[in-house]
Amino acid sequence: MAQPASDRIVKQSFQLTEPVDNACDWLAQHSALPKARIKLAMTQGAVQVKKPQSKWQRQRRASARLPAGTSIRLFYNPQLLAIKPAPLELISDQRRYSVWFKPPGIMSQGNEWGDHCSVLRLVELHFNNQRPVFLIHRLDQDACGLILVAHDKKMAAQLSERFAGREIEKQYRVRVEGQWNPEVKRIEIPLDDKLAITNILAVEQSEDSALLILNIETGRKHQIRRHLSQMGHAVRGDAQYGVKNSQTLHLTATKLSYQCPVEGRFTTFELTPEQIRRHWQ
Repeated sequence: MAQPASDRIVKQSFQLTEPVDNACDWLAQHSALPKARIKLAMTQGAVQVKKPQSKWQRQRRASARLPAGTSIRLFYNPQLLAIKPAPLELISDQRRYSVWFKPPGIMSQGNEWGDHCSVLRLVELHFNNQRPVFLIHRLDQDACGLILVAHDKKMAAQLSERFAGREIEKQYRVRVEGQWNPEVKRIEIPLDDKLAITNILAVEQSEDSALLILNIETGRKHQIRRHLSQMGHAVRGDAQYGVKNSQTLHLTATKLSYQCPVEGRFTTFELTPEQIRRHWQ
């Protein structure tokens, strides 16, 4: 028996030669997916359109009218669309920006397969789509911790400049496999042919692991995980650069310190050990 279309991964592109009165109806007719599945894909950001003289954007409104010349991309993965994301925790609302706790499993931003499990979309929904959202920095999907989101372009630019200028201190707590040599306090190993620097303080040792506090002077992809793995001490729970197991990634962004551009005073947000431990299973 053939697998129903709604159970298969579907990736299709279309080019409209004539106007469409209802985007969802049209896609249901041309993709072999049921209308309810198309609506779900649209709601969760898995349908993108590019109208003439416009940029690509997610098409969420099922009844949208689309002009001739519109390009459509459908990325349907039933397993991904079925995921129910864990809620974000609002730490502080500064109106022009906000501070959140991101649990493990949440992307910083979406991809072509949807954005319903992303920080940006969850923040949009928290504020009932009444505030724009701009990503300032990222956390790995499997990591957890503090993350900033801006709510206007000017604030996004200000915060981005402060990150680029290292005016915002970011601190991480990581549990690694094996006992760490406390004399090793700095890693300078290039990543992707670019300078990469990680500073380390060992704060706890056990028979088979060590707890480290880190800050990074550069922001290379998966820098902390790659650096520690290259030192022979993979982050606990890191299936990509360590050993695959059932544990979650023991990497948390625990602290943000900076001059608040809204209140004009030095501000620190820091997670407690209890907040961290409940996500390190």
